Amino acid sequence: MKKTLAILLAAILVLGCMSFASAEAKTYKVGVSIYQYTDNFMTLYRNEIENYFKTLETDDVKYEITMADGKNDMAEQTNQVRNFITQGMDVIILNLVQTSSADAVIDEIVAAGIPLVLINREPLAYDADGKTLDESYAGILDNPTVCYVGADARQSGTYQGEMIRDLDNKGDINGDGKVSYIMIEGDPENIDAQYRTEFSVKALTDAGIEVECLDDQVGNWDQTKGQELCANALSKYGDKVEVVFCNNDGMALGAETAIIAAGRKVGEDIYLVGVDALPEAIDLIKEGNMTGTVLNDHIGQSHAAVDVAVKLLNGEKIDNYYWVNYVKIDKAYAEANY
Repeated sequence: MKKTLAILLAAILVLGCMSFASAEAKTYKVGVSIYQYTDNFMTLYRNEIENYFKTLETDDVKYEITMADGKNDMAEQTNQVRNFITQGMDVIILNLVQTSSADAVIDEIVAAGIPLVLINREPLAYDADGKTLDESYAGILDNPTVCYVGADARQSGTYQGEMIRDLDNKGDINGDGKVSYIMIEGDPENIDAQYRTEFSVKALTDAGIEVECLDDQVGNWDQTKGQELCANALSKYGDKVEVVFCNNDGMALGAETAIIAAGRKVGEDIYLVGVDALPEAIDLIKEGNMTGTVLNDHIGQSHAAVDVAVKLLNGEKIDNYYWVNYVKIDKAYAEANY
């Protein structure tokens, strides 16, 4: 009798423990859609999202990440979001292909009751004619389950301009009293591209420096396109080009190749700045083949995005906006920190 009772008690304990462990164990499904996998910066960003989620796992909490490539196609990304909804994702992290399409996508996700973390590309409000109404999309504000994590692109553009402004010759290599530049832009719809284009030049004009725009072309964040556009401008304008502004490092890497092919030398007869602080760009800066870049902190931003996603999963209150500062990187900073 005692033996039977002991066996029963042991069985009850085991079943109780198994039941407790089962009740405690939880796997959250996370859907992540990135606007385009071929983007250098977003490759670092999405990899860090996955890596950081893994570090947060415990015996009781797991994260099942489903990552999707938007292929720079809004229709493709919209289908991915709808699949996420059908699959019953617990939270969605979204890097929009088109910020002007944010309202429809956000509304679908909110209607499905799924928390949403928007990253890297800040949605804006537009009127029927496509004109910007506000610097913040109203669908994010005061929505307890939607937020945006990113960096203020005005700061990145300003830092680019300041690196030229702070040179001994203030970017005026030929001494004609003005800085003649070419601008290679990212996606013209993207607010980061717009702000970097505007504020890089504004940093010079605010300092009383006269500027001359020789060429302004759209490279869509692409390295090959950056090389092509820079090569064309150097062929057309020759030694008149003193500064090459690129909205990201991918295009700057392409521009650097074009500069070498044109027989020019960064730091001597031309300057080149980008944004993102890609490892390849940092190496070029230390070698003297790129003037500077601006750290678009993919680690800080991806970690902030994951942290707020976890808050949403836990039912915690969130803010609607989370900002991560850029860092100005010239040769001295690169040599000291990389």
